[in-house]
Amino acid sequence: MSAAPGRIKVMVVDDSAVVRQVVTEMLQADPCIEVICAVADPILAIARMNVQWPDVIVLDVEMPRMDGITFLKKIMAEHPTPVVICSTLAEAGAETSMAALAAGAVAIITKPKIGLKQFLVDASDDLVTAVKTAAKANVLALRVVAKNTADVILPAAAAHGAMIQTTERVVALGTSTGGTQALEAVLTTLPRVCPGIVIVQHMPEKFTAEFANRLNRLSQIMVKEAQSNDRVVSGTALIAPGGRHLLLRRNGAQYFVEVMDGPLVNRHRPSVDVLFRSVARSAGANALGVIMTGMGDDGAAGLLEMRKAGALTLAQDEDSCVVYGMPREAVKRGAVARTVPLSAIGREIMAQHRY
Repeated sequence: MSAAPGRIKVMVVDDSAVVRQVVTEMLQADPCIEVICAVADPILAIARMNVQWPDVIVLDVEMPRMDGITFLKKIMAEHPTPVVICSTLAEAGAETSMAALAAGAVAIITKPKIGLKQFLVDASDDLVTAVKTAAKANVLALRVVAKNTADVILPAAAAHGAMIQTTERVVALGTSTGGTQALEAVLTTLPRVCPGIVIVQHMPEKFTAEFANRLNRLSQIMVKEAQSNDRVVSGTALIAPGGRHLLLRRNGAQYFVEVMDGPLVNRHRPSVDVLFRSVARSAGANALGVIMTGMGDDGAAGLLEMRKAGALTLAQDEDSCVVYGMPREAVKRGAVARTVPLSAIGREIMAQHRY
């Protein structure tokens, strides 16, 4: 079967006949997407891919004959292709999902063990968006809601800005699609003594704790999921919990974080704009802001506020981004002082370290 020109060609790989049927129907309902086949396991997928290669693969993890992670690694090694993982979310499975992201998956849609069919119907917008985002991803580099601004969480900073420059430095990183790999590439290069780091990575609830734990195991610095009142100190990186906003606060010369609920901002919670605005208010010129790979424009406005407050602001360059969306928008708005490759971000962070 040949695909209609201009449409995103999708392959669904899942051992559940119900999942294959429902996912195919919901994707086919979008005029920009065509499901070219739906198969029960990776062995069948490989046979079909020899005939017609998809633009995006929607992939389960636990399947007969070959598991999804092994298949994902094979794809990325032989013919890099955007992959959306659609897997059952369980506490024991979070590490598997992180392994999938580390292996090159562009996005993850979680599915429950019960009520699966209704869940897939309810999550239709998320899956369609994930497929469309994946189709634009640069894998070689590796819901429709009101679009609130950071005003719904935190008012804009007063004109006088933050305290004068001190020896206490803060680094704020914001990223989305492709960010799991990018953050690993940055954080694992840092020595034990480095500036305190605060991070927003767009990621579902229950994933960020295991993601932080994984980075902590791989890095010399301490990486943890942020909790309210955690200090931002040298040698520590705090990652916003999925489903909650992360704000930087200051008490005298000391920085700490607040984790809070609230509306979606730029369709995200956590939002990079919320973090960056709070850094502009609390740290001003004492901060470095870096916007990294991701779809959309979350973070662009906040990074501009950081730059106006005296912070150094950087964007990851297009060649090293999986999706050059958030950095492009920040550059377009004049929020970026310099554009740098992913490999240089660790050095830029260390250049901020002072005594």
